[in-house]
Amino acid sequence: MWRLARDFMRPYGAAIALIVVLMVVEAALTGGLAYLLDPAVKSLFPGEGKTTDPNMLTIIPAALFGVMTLKAAVSYFSGVSLSRVGQGVINDLQVAMFAKVARFDLARLNAMHSGQFAARFLNDAGLIRESVTRSVQGSVRDVLTIGFLGVVMFIQDWLLALILCTVLPVTALFTLNLGRKTSKAAARSMESTGDLATHLSETLDGRRVVKAYRMEDHAIARATHIVGERMKHLMKGARARSAATPSAEVLAGAGIAAVIFYAAYRGMDIASFTSFLAAMMLSYQSIRTLSNFYTALSEGSAAAARAYALLDAPSDIAETASGAALKLRPSPQRAAISFKKVCFEYAGVDVSALSDVTFDVPAGKTVALVGPSGAGKSTLLNLILRFYDVTGGAIEIDGQDIRNVSVASLRDASALVTQEPFLFDETVADNIGCGKPGASRAEIEAAARVAAAHEFIRSLPQGYETLVGEAGVRISGGQRQRIAIARAMLKNP
Repeated sequence: MWRLARDFMRPYGAAIALIVVLMVVEAALTGGLAYLLDPAVKSLFPGEGKTTDPNMLTIIPAALFGVMTLKAAVSYFSGVSLSRVGQGVINDLQVAMFAKVARFDLARLNAMHSGQFAARFLNDAGLIRESVTRSVQGSVRDVLTIGFLGVVMFIQDWLLALILCTVLPVTALFTLNLGRKTSKAAARSMESTGDLATHLSETLDGRRVVKAYRMEDHAIARATHIVGERMKHLMKGARARSAATPSAEVLAGAGIAAVIFYAAYRGMDIASFTSFLAAMMLSYQSIRTLSNFYTALSEGSAAAARAYALLDAPSDIAETASGAALKLRPSPQRAAISFKKVCFEYAGVDVSALSDVTFDVPAGKTVALVGPSGAGKSTLLNLILRFYDVTGGAIEIDGQDIRNVSVASLRDASALVTQEPFLFDETVADNIGCGKPGASRAEIEAAARVAAAHEFIRSLPQGYETLVGEAGVRISGGQRQRIAIARAMLKNP
């Protein structure tokens, strides 16, 4: 949480400073409200043989109403501002997480399911936002409110106030214990949330297999188990959070009973008693809020730890220190590719995918790689684009080791059409335009003609503006392939 404050809350320093000022004012007004009850009782209820000052009949109620109205206004503006800061921090964190994921190398992306990423972006972010807002409220508003109200209590009766202060350490110890339980439950529930997101993603992505093999019951049973495990951990956290408020209320009840007994036993002045009791009850409201503060902080810390585990993950594809760009021949840009005793092993797999592979692809030539499934054909392609780095040997393009040139220049010089083409849930024009950001419609249509896609695109309901659906499900496999080829043609690498 300290790292989160340093990295993502610092840009909102001015807004947080204003929120702190507003919360100080709110806390002071709460203390002032309790203190005003002393002169209010003395002036409006003077006792036997004394008359009420007519002026006080309007001044004191007006003063009390004014203080409460001002307190409400300050509370509203501080609450809205704090929500804006909390959401802004989470927005910045989510953008940073997305940027990190987008730049991950393929090996790291393959190591975690997309559903796990989605859970961290959505569920964990909500816990962190709640923790940020609770942290500011708890550490500033509630603590200061208790402080101001404590001053009022000491003014009215210092001995009784001193006795009541012994309750605070008991509350703090109980809350810390609940916070530890909440943190463990939160970590486990977040894991279960990731498992649920993973299972949902897999079921939807593999929907044709699920239907073809009649796996619906299996998928439902697995989802039921995951949801049950998630609920078990969520309930552990809920029980810990729920125990915080009743414990504060029990302490409040004990305090009220003690104050009434003390006031009656010692013959405490009614005005002082009213002011003291009001200050004590208002302070317990803040103590009640603080009792949930540490549990929310614990959940946010667990979520922030997962977020930083993602943000701190190193990249296995190292950029060249010089940042040298791949040097290409003048137009037409044709490059020779050479594999020189290339070896490669996937992480966690003992068997080599490639061992001492050597061959040349002359400039301007088309080469087909033929072999059985698992022979390493796709691996060779992945190595050329540096989705992975070789574990032995070297790959050269026009005599340049691709590990010594920037990844950006290498991929700018390349285009990829996969066996299973992927399309984004956007229009046909947008999917082709990915090959060259900012391309004109004429360029997009020219690329589609070269890929033999223009005619079928024109026959679609909205032509080039037709949405292709998730992964292109609204068009056929052959049409997806031709759009992918048009995308590569538009890039003209």
